[in-house]
Amino acid sequence: MANSKQQRKRIRITERQHDENLRYTSAIKTLFRRLGNQVDAGDSDAAQATATRLTSTIDKTAARGTIHKNRAARKKSQVARKLAEL
Repeated sequence: MANSKQQRKRIRITERQHDENLRYTSAIKTLFRRLGNQVDAGDSDAAQATATRLTSTIDKTAARGTIHKNRAARKKSQVARKLAEL
């Protein structure tokens, strides 16, 4: 239990940041799933658009510090490999 006003404030801030981080990581997973479905269906235009949005989201997430920069690089490499399957 927090003993001071500042500690209670930090708890609120941390919870808010945690929720934002979950939103970003969830969006990455969802876009990856969507990209995989589009590649399997052979829809190259939609897959390209999703890949662009996914790469942008990955960059933003790494810039925020939500994911590590090496993980971001690995994810972007996975996106490129998925697009190469088309």
